[in-house]
Amino acid sequence: MNNNKVSQALLLAGGIALFSTSAAWAASCCGGGSASSLLLPKFSKAMSDASLDIEQYDGFWNRDGDHTPDPPGSDLNQYRLNLGYAYRFAPRWQGSITVPYIWNENNYAGLKSGTNGLGDTTVSVWYENFDGIQCVWKVKSIEDLKPAAYFGATLTIPTGVSPYDDVGNSFDITGRGFYRLDGTILLDKTVYPWNASLLLSYGTYFKRSVNREYGNYVEPYDRSLGDRMLATASLGYTQFLESMSTLTYTASFSDLRENEGKIDSHRDPASGFRKRSIAATVAFATLDRDWVIKFSWSHALRGDGWGENFPVTDVYTVGVSHVYR
Repeated sequence: MNNNKVSQALLLAGGIALFSTSAAWAASCCGGGSASSLLLPKFSKAMSDASLDIEQYDGFWNRDGDHTPDPPGSDLNQYRLNLGYAYRFAPRWQGSITVPYIWNENNYAGLKSGTNGLGDTTVSVWYENFDGIQCVWKVKSIEDLKPAAYFGATLTIPTGVSPYDDVGNSFDITGRGFYRLDGTILLDKTVYPWNASLLLSYGTYFKRSVNREYGNYVEPYDRSLGDRMLATASLGYTQFLESMSTLTYTASFSDLRENEGKIDSHRDPASGFRKRSIAATVAFATLDRDWVIKFSWSHALRGDGWGENFPVTDVYTVGVSHVYR
């Protein structure tokens, strides 16, 4: 695995972070912190969110889906500080922005590198297909089983350093270098003390022209990345403390895949990937649900067949959110 392959792996992993575990969702529609994105609870006005990711790499899946370890002595890590803000601009509409700052600290086959810089920014708009709180204590009718439904659109803006910028070496990368538009459906249902959610997302990249790779000028060509699909299913349990603050424990399973891209309309066989992972989250919410503190661990399944053309990582996230009523 050459240095460019390593950097591609780091880049891909950094690129998925905002739509998997690192932007650990600050609050469900009930405000208890059990969902999985930067979403405002119902009837709240705004929310600020800060989280820190520590991503540790442990080999990669090759194109056949076999897990391959890194060379002995390798130590690959990425740290991300994510700052986010969400604002409600209509009773059913809200928007949010998340900006990450990234540090890469790597030792691979004797090559040491440490760089930092902005990652790719995401801007989202969400529509809530419900008027009242959908959380219930007891199911008395079919209507009580109706979930909270969110419909979202997210634009990824390439504010990070990509392979197509003037990078000093392949470990300088902090972004993908492409605009991407994702459409997302989130279904969230709470029947206390249980919560379940299902997230489905489909994204497409905007084609761009390239005339530079890793700081070297090349013959200009058009590049496009393949469409991306993400599915995440979660199940949570809320424990009420004596103070009526809550602890919510959530387990989830995610399947992320990206199709092969194209170079000048020709298939790029080196692109495309798949990653399956599990995650566990603990979120503490105060009595009035104005503060949420969360910790999560996302674990890529290391066995053969659980991923393709992608790094195997563990991601540890700690974050805090404040809701403004």
